[in-house]
Amino acid sequence: MAGIKFVPEGRASVYSFVLGLGAVCIPLLSAAGSDIAWVQTLLPGIRTKIAIAVYVASVNGLLLVLYKGPVYQVAVRACFLGFAFGCGLLVSFSKTSWGPFGWYMCSLSFFHYSEYLVTAIINPRSLSLDSFLLNHSLEYKVAAVSSWVEFTVEKLLFPELKPLAWLSALGLLMVLIGECLRKSAMLTAGSNFNHIVQNEKAQSHVLVTAGVYSWFRHPSYVGWFYWSIGTQVLLCNPLCVLGYALASWRFFRERIEEEEITLIHFFGEDYLEYKSKVPTGLPFITGIKMEP
Repeated sequence: MAGIKFVPEGRASVYSFVLGLGAVCIPLLSAAGSDIAWVQTLLPGIRTKIAIAVYVASVNGLLLVLYKGPVYQVAVRACFLGFAFGCGLLVSFSKTSWGPFGWYMCSLSFFHYSEYLVTAIINPRSLSLDSFLLNHSLEYKVAAVSSWVEFTVEKLLFPELKPLAWLSALGLLMVLIGECLRKSAMLTAGSNFNHIVQNEKAQSHVLVTAGVYSWFRHPSYVGWFYWSIGTQVLLCNPLCVLGYALASWRFFRERIEEEEITLIHFFGEDYLEYKSKVPTGLPFITGIKMEP
């Protein structure tokens, strides 16, 4: 990461994410080294699950030694997301019908970690534990749990709904495009990006209209919108596809209207001109309507 200047919390998050991801090496080592003498010597009679539990406990102990206070809170969350990402990789490449859920785990954990990481790069002054977006809202948590329940119930009761490889591939493509669009928007906006709508204009605030902002007025919301729906297409969850689409559309419609009131207040005619030329990027959402 040459050229990237990290605040201590950002560096801690990277190291911790990698440590959490390292847990994936244990089952791979166990499988690949079943006929290797030194592996059998290293893990004599210890089951893989126990070895992973010992590894996770050891990593947590290491983080307690290395980091204190708020930085430890960052580290333990990043480590958990790295662990979840690694578990997702294992499930994805396993020879079971749970593969799509593994890709979903990777998508979800990487989304939340990368939100924190990119914020640490572009706008460290706004960085906080909330930058992980793990405590986004109660509705967000309910939506996530609902998708897990639907996938599991339908897989058990209607297994023919789930092994639709082409549909899962389409969902994964939507996730990747949505993720890339959102992070591109964050990086393009730089210090102008904030997870919280700002009510006061800072001296550093400028109206960003270049890059992906020349395509859509709200590219980060467009990316998040299609990412969220893509996660449910990936899981072949018909109920949650509909539910996520409706809930996300309503949320972003209200959010965009709220944000554009602030942007008009900040930038006046410049934003109104930009608004007249560039669409929001979201279907049937035009933004705040100005009285003639």
